[in-house]
Formats: sequence, C-alpha cells, structure tokens
Amino acid sequence: MPFLKKGEKAPEFELTAHNSKQVRLYDLLDSGRRVILTFHPASFTGG
Repeated sequence: MPFLKKGEKAPEFELTAHNSKQVRLYDLLDSGRRVILTFHPASFTGG
C-alpha cells in the first residue's frame, strides 16, 4: 500500500482494540466520531 499524504483519506481497515474487540474505521466515521491515526513503529519495541 502506498503512503498517505497529508490530507488524504485512509482506506477502510479493521484492527483489534486493547479490549480484544474489532474496530473498523468505517464504523467510527459512520457514528460521527473523529479519528486521528498515528503510527509509532518503534514505541513498543525497545529500539
């Protein structure tokens, strides 16, 4: 998948939340919630 540029919309995706429930981007947006997506690839790796 190509990188997103600032202001571009993210594609639909589904992730497992901290409570083991599935979370879909579409469901969050459809409910009127705002979503900020950030990535911290080395935050939990010790490197």
